[in-house]
Amino acid sequence: MKLSTRSLALAAAGVVLLGAGTNALAQKRTPLQTIDFPPGYQTISVIAELEPGQCTTRHAHPGIESAYVLEGEAVAKFDNKPDQILVAGRPLQFGQEEMHNVCNTGTSRFKAIAHYIVEKNKPLVLRAP
Repeated sequence: MKLSTRSLALAAAGVVLLGAGTNALAQKRTPLQTIDFPPGYQTISVIAELEPGQCTTRHAHPGIESAYVLEGEAVAKFDNKPDQILVAGRPLQFGQEEMHNVCNTGTSRFKAIAHYIVEKNKPLVLRAP
């Protein structure tokens, strides 16, 4: 498995694009590592954070997301299934291109470690139309 410097740089740039503003995707993603694996895909690991009252916009990913909540409280809202309450110590998963939105419902920062296995050369975030 090889770390991709280009992919890590793109992920870091994504933090700037996705990390601020109430009209943008408010979630902050701090890249930890990117690995070109499995073939045709990249595994990207990040720390994802939302401040109290912040929500992401409706979005999906060109692959799966598997995460573990480190601190805080949030709700994940899906287009085609019931909401999921997220609290520290709870895992969560999003299917490929599964449209969702996450809102911090607590009084402190929501923080999770997330792993994305996404198609190579596609953006990490696919915004809702």
